[in-house]
Amino acid sequence: MLTVPRDYMLPEPLKLDCGRELKEVNVRYETAGTLNEAGTNAILIDHALTGDAHVCGKHAPEDKKPGWWDTMIGPGKGIDTDKYFVICSNVLGGCSGTTGPLSIDPDTGKPYNLTFPVITVADMVRAQKALIDHLGIKKLLAVVGGSMGGMQVLEWAVAYPDMMKCVIPIATTTRMSAQGIAFDWIGREAIQSDPQWHNGNYRQADANPGKGLAVARMIAHITYLSDESMTRKFGRNLQDRESYSFDFAHDFAVESYLEYQGRRFVERFDANSYCYITRSTDYFDLTAHANGDLVKALEPVQADFLVVSFSSDWLFPPADSHELVRGLLRNRKKVSYSNIQSGYGHDAFLLEVETLGRLIRDFLGNQMREVENV
Repeated sequence: MLTVPRDYMLPEPLKLDCGRELKEVNVRYETAGTLNEAGTNAILIDHALTGDAHVCGKHAPEDKKPGWWDTMIGPGKGIDTDKYFVICSNVLGGCSGTTGPLSIDPDTGKPYNLTFPVITVADMVRAQKALIDHLGIKKLLAVVGGSMGGMQVLEWAVAYPDMMKCVIPIATTTRMSAQGIAFDWIGREAIQSDPQWHNGNYRQADANPGKGLAVARMIAHITYLSDESMTRKFGRNLQDRESYSFDFAHDFAVESYLEYQGRRFVERFDANSYCYITRSTDYFDLTAHANGDLVKALEPVQADFLVVSFSSDWLFPPADSHELVRGLLRNRKKVSYSNIQSGYGHDAFLLEVETLGRLIRDFLGNQMREVENV
């Protein structure tokens, strides 16, 4: 299955939570499948922290890697593109086509860099809403996403409650924890302590804070795994040696693995975007406009919910999903919940394809039948 990147320029400036406006906002998106005549089979996929619009398929037959959730989305898969019209856009603040710190400020003709305004998850969703309106979709069948994508899903459910039949937040939280904020802070400190960062103006300085960005990625990547998965995959195995080096070179396989992950990340992601997007997740708190009361915050919800967590996820543990489910039940909303037993940690939402795919397929099938029988 081949997919094509597309761009949509918002016709009006985008008003942001910080009080500023962004002019000439571009949204990069991709679609798969076909919108039916009634316009009732559209599903919006919200990506996680470092994802992009390329959610499934390939851009060209010779591409080695398909989209980041190709195992879940496509003909006959959990989200079946023979049945559904799938949309995924790069988030505001990203570095994969949608307006972000890499973009040119129309007022200066120069890259925004750190003059780009601080954004929130709600700002990301406002940009997505403009795209959905542009596509002529009056009501989505579903909004689906894991991790930071799940935050966007929850924001959709309360900000635009009549815009979707159902939502599927996966491995996510209703508010970022102190632990999550702490990890984000350390990551940004690693980037901004890199001598090549130049206060965010590294492109003008012909430099790149690659070392700091790689360290930030390594820190974050640990939170996506679990002790069980790391022990199973690496244990205390040595990397390319039979005994300790007695210096600070790579001794252990897990050290080499993390360095590889950091190096690959620097090849595809922008340091300033990483700072902005992690800050948006720090600010995420669904209860912020309800005086900290989650039950009150969820009152506007109209969509049916499928909430999914994973047993070994310690970044957004099952307790976070339990709190969400209790809040929905207190409001007498329709909610199904599954805590999948998995040793993969937070990354399970990308790896537990068979179990998660079956859950999503059955839930969406029931939702679509309800729509068709109205």
